Amino acid sequence: MIRLRRVLFPILASGSLVLGGAGCSTVNYYTQAMCGQSEILSKARPIKSVLRDPGVSNDVKRKLELAGVVTRFAKEHWDLPTDGRYDRYTDLHRRYVTWVVFAAPEFSVEGKPWWYPVVGSLKYRGYFSEAAAREEAASLKAKGLDVYAGGVEAYSTLGWFHDPILNTFFRTSDAEFAELLFHELTHVKLFIPGDTDFNEAFATANAEIVVRHWLQSKGDSCELAEYEAALGKDRQIVELLLRTRERLRQLYAESSKPPVQLRIEKAAIFEEMRREYVHLSSQWRGKSRYDRTFAKPWNNARLNTVATYYDLVPGLERMFKENGADPERFYAAVSAMRHLSKDERRAALMR
Repeated sequence: MIRLRRVLFPILASGSLVLGGAGCSTVNYYTQAMCGQSEILSKARPIKSVLRDPGVSNDVKRKLELAGVVTRFAKEHWDLPTDGRYDRYTDLHRRYVTWVVFAAPEFSVEGKPWWYPVVGSLKYRGYFSEAAAREEAASLKAKGLDVYAGGVEAYSTLGWFHDPILNTFFRTSDAEFAELLFHELTHVKLFIPGDTDFNEAFATANAEIVVRHWLQSKGDSCELAEYEAALGKDRQIVELLLRTRERLRQLYAESSKPPVQLRIEKAAIFEEMRREYVHLSSQWRGKSRYDRTFAKPWNNARLNTVATYYDLVPGLERMFKENGADPERFYAAVSAMRHLSKDERRAALMR
């Protein structure tokens, strides 16, 4: 779970909205974005024809059939907008669909925002080229920022296009695959421009809720138990990372300390996080899938990849229960929050 599985990508239906009067770097950025989107759409094939293709593996066909089951459940039971979405398949012949860059000041946990037409401010920059993402990351790092770049398995165009199923979706369990589709469809259901944390938390919380109900509807108690166990571990990891982020926030607030001292204490906090993880994972059965995650270096930007998706999730889960666990009431309550300011939404969910 603690990996860059999904992301919004600010593609617009008309490039003229973006490119007119823009600088060279902006033109290049949106040109690569539109070319990447064009590749996805041009290679898309109707799933019905893919299922009849003898050259397509049975594993791929099974996932595509599962996608049909999942999207029907999303539409019929949770009123998620599925029409024309995920009824085609694109094989990009690569592991990730995009690569994204996160950045933050060396002594701040607040992520660097990028502004996009229509969707507003997002706390990451997305690329269809890994080399371009790495180049952007290197440029930001040279400016003294904490930077993290990573591959993404899925993304949403927020209904601008009818997104197809991608081969990059398949490196998951069936429950996680369903969660991914529910997550992306939730973005189409409701998206508030300029509030990355709220949008991602809502999609995350709603997707997990819908997966639980989907598994219950199947009567698959074993798969549900496995999913709940995985979520339980995810939550423990998220809590550890968010605690670490709060410790760093408090450290950076001590502005009287010189940079050298701040760097020493910052490194100590990350080392403490690593030790806490070792202790935590030692209590789990079997090998932890997070070992490789914690073996890599951490910084402010990498912590934000987690905060963006999970910081507000508990508040949204509480809202679902307060609305009688009724999807229609829940969606109405969440939709009403679009009339609040970003700070007001955060305050309401963090209370």
